[in-house]
Order: sequence, then C-alpha cells, then structure tokens
Amino acid sequence: MADASDLGVEVVDPSVAHADEVLTPDALAFIGELHRTFNPRRLELLEARRARQAEFDAGARPDFLSVTRNVREDPAWRAAPTPADLDDRRVEITGPAEPKMMINALNSGASVFMADFEDALSPTWENVVTGQWAVHEAARRRLTHQADEKTYRLNDDGLATLVIRPRGWHLDERHLLVDGSPIAASLFDFGLVLFHNAREQLSRGSGPYFYLPKLENHTEARLWNDVFVAGQEAVGIPRGSVRATVLIEVILAAFEMEEILWELREHAAGLNAGRWDYIFSVIKKFSGDSGMVLPDRAQVTMAVPFMRAYQQLLVRTCHRRGAHAIGGMSAFIPNRREPEVTAHALEQVRIDKQREADDGSDGTWVAHPDLVPLAREIFDAALGERPNQKERLRGDVTIEAQDLLDTHVDGGAVTEAGVRTNVTVALQYLASWLEGNGAAAIDNLMEDAATAEISRSQLWQWRVHAVELDDGRPMSAERYAGVRNEELARLEAAFPGHRWTDAARLLDDLVLTDDFVEFLTLSAYPLLD
Repeated sequence: MADASDLGVEVVDPSVAHADEVLTPDALAFIGELHRTFNPRRLELLEARRARQAEFDAGARPDFLSVTRNVREDPAWRAAPTPADLDDRRVEITGPAEPKMMINALNSGASVFMADFEDALSPTWENVVTGQWAVHEAARRRLTHQADEKTYRLNDDGLATLVIRPRGWHLDERHLLVDGSPIAASLFDFGLVLFHNAREQLSRGSGPYFYLPKLENHTEARLWNDVFVAGQEAVGIPRGSVRATVLIEVILAAFEMEEILWELREHAAGLNAGRWDYIFSVIKKFSGDSGMVLPDRAQVTMAVPFMRAYQQLLVRTCHRRGAHAIGGMSAFIPNRREPEVTAHALEQVRIDKQREADDGSDGTWVAHPDLVPLAREIFDAALGERPNQKERLRGDVTIEAQDLLDTHVDGGAVTEAGVRTNVTVALQYLASWLEGNGAAAIDNLMEDAATAEISRSQLWQWRVHAVELDDGRPMSAERYAGVRNEELARLEAAFPGHRWTDAARLLDDLVLTDDFVEFLTLSAYPLLD
C-alpha cells in the first residue's frame, strides 16, 4: 500500500479485500491528482446548485437558456462518431458492480451492460473496492465468482459491451483522503476505472465507456469533459477514447440537453431517459410549490404528458446531433416462482418498450436477464438490421418549456394505498441499503436509490402541503407516523433480523424534517460500515 506521507493520499481501511490490487501507489497518485485539480470546481458547482434551488424555492422556474441559443440553433455540429462496439445498443442491462451480477449481465445477451457504482450499489467500502476489482477482471475477460458450490464464468464470446456508471458529483468517498479530506466519489470511481482498464479495453477493440449521473446543467458536463481530457492525457490514450452517455434524470438538464451534448461532443455517446430520478427531481426542485405535487408514484408513468414531452425531446435532440437516444428502466421484474406475476411484468414491460421504440429510441434498459429477450424482440422489430434509428429526426416534435413543467396528471390522486406503498418501499430499501445491498426486489419491482427517493420525497411533500387524500383526510405527520408504525411492525414480524430500527429513524428524519434533504444517500452514508 502507498504511504500517505509520500502521496498526500490516505487509505482509511487498507485491509479490505482486493485493496492491494486496486489501490496501488500509481493509481492513488493518479486519482489524488484528479481530485486536487478538479475538486475546487466541483465544489463551486455544488454551491451553484444550492443557489439555484433557492431561486426555485422563491418561485422561479427553469426555461431554455438564452445565452446558449446559438448552440441550439446551429444545425451543423454533431457528436463524435460512435465506436463500433457501442453503435448497437438496442438492449442495455444494468446492475450493481458486483461479481456475480456482472457475470450474469455480461452473459445475458444484452448489447450493453452498465456496471453501477451509483444508485444500484450500496457504497460500503468492501462493495466499492470489490466492484473496482470486478471491473478490472471483466475488462480482461477473466472475471469469475464462486458461490453455493457453483462457479460463475464469463462466456467465451457474445459478451455485452461494458459501460461504467460512477457516483454523482454530490458524493464523497470517506475511505480515501486526499490532503486530509475525502475524495470526490465521482473522481475516485472514474479515475480508478480509467487508470486500470482504459489501455486494456482499447487493445481489445473497445474503450473506456461511462454513464454520467445526476448532471443538472451544461457547466457540470463541461467539468466532466475537462476531467476526460486530463485523464486521457495522463494515462497516455488518444483524446476521444472516453465515451460518455449522460442520464437526463434532473428536470433542469432537460432544458439543456443540446448544451450538454455540445460540451461533451468529442466524448459524447448519447443521452438516456433516467425516468425515476427525473420524477424525483421534479418533486425536489419544486418541493415548495403546492401546485406541482405529484399523485401516487404508480400513476406517474411515461404516458403522462410531461414525461412524454421529456422522452420525445430527448430523442429529437440526440438524433439531431447524431447521438444515441436510450430509453429508461421499467421497474417491473419477472418472478420465476409466480407465473401470474411474470405475465403481468412482461405485459407492462412490453407496453413500455414498444412506446420507446415507436418514439425513436435506439435502445432501452432492463434490470433482469429474463427481460432481455422481450426487449430485444421489440427493438429487433423496430431496427431490423440497422444498429440504431438515428435517421428518425423527429422534426414533428416541438416541445416548449411549459410542456416540461406541466405536471398535471389526469385522474391523479394521492391515496392511502400510495402512502402505505411509499412507506413500506422506503423502509425496505433503506434497510437493504444499510445492509450493503443497493438493488432490492420489493413487491415484484426493482427498487434502487432513485425509486426510494421518490417514495420518501413524496411523503415529505404530501405532509408539508397537507395534501388531501382521496378519502378526504389531509396527509399529516400523525398520519405518516401511524402508517410507519404499522408497516414497521409488519416488516419486523415478517423479516426479523434486519436494520429496521435504523431504517425507520432515517425515514423519519427524511420525512419529518422542515427542510427537504437533497439526497437520502447523504443522510444514510454515515450509517454504513
């Protein structure tokens, strides 16, 4: 292990498995320098987020930027041509960067696998370091995992293209200190992946490909682009080797899609409709506006007008600039023990993916290997032998600012069942996350941090605005507490031995606080490990 006095970098717990392979002296020096160079700008951007939130709290609303009108109106510029192994993205499977899940996903028959260090991974130090080791081994086609007397191995061929999602700008990694302060988690995740694997991936005809989460505007994309340029130069690979797909999962970013692609244009691989975080962002950014309260989560589908506008604008923007438009994740998952549940899940996923293909998306996300054949069937029918449908420019789509901000849902309501669902989902997910599992199947839906964010933020917003439920009674702190007590007792009886008390206390803090907590993971992180 490297000496902190030599590098200004301190590994808080060097004893975790695979630390000696991942946290080498040269790798620590590399990510330490990335942090020193770019963390000041990261902190400035986070402060700018807070300042803009104050404007929204005072009643301001976003719009398309006048200062970047020339970028949107210039018809000539394009994103860089897509690498061959990232041109066909008709089915992308996602999951945490954990060895067994990575092997199953890479072998699943999907076109792309996104290994997640963000919403689907509980960032225990062991998970984070093991995830980096697993990416290192997967890039060299030698990842294995031994469990229950079974050895999991990668197939000899037909593997999905590997893409990595680092953590967002807002998170720190407390187990690695640079000059005495925690390193930016985004730079830790990205830097180690690039340092250890970029040259290997390029030698195999692939490259260092990434998904970028939680971006709010084009200046945050510009920072990523500068990180890419510096990182590529430092590891000695050609500029433009890194390719990044940006998740449009904050409503503010929907107003700057073209500008985000412009900033990343030599590294851009497309945009993705990160729907669950997008819904959460609508609640968060306008949490103080009683006129923008959303109904039960199950009623906020991709078919409602403001979500349709977002999806269609994304396709139009990407194809205008020669970039991929990737659809989002349906939360339904099959259950191999319950045929009726599986049949329902497949029908809901079919409707969702068909809508995306019809809109012009070039591919879509699934969370379970059993959904790969269904998604591939739909996109095979839409694409045929073509790798994508970028030629569908969607000139028929015209989206105004009000289309993105009109959150009215016809027939939408807040119900007792919706309150109860949000409470039990949040409790179960928080307990799972605190125990080291960031992707949890709950009531036949795949929940990650983004969907849990919707649950806890709706509870907060409904309470603060005393929203009237469909039974005529207002939502209140007392009503929340009653439901929470009932659900907690039920869960403790049905599933003893989990961190229910910690989860309940954390949920109380998130729901009953006067000020909206920006991300639940910021509150939960100190309780890990």
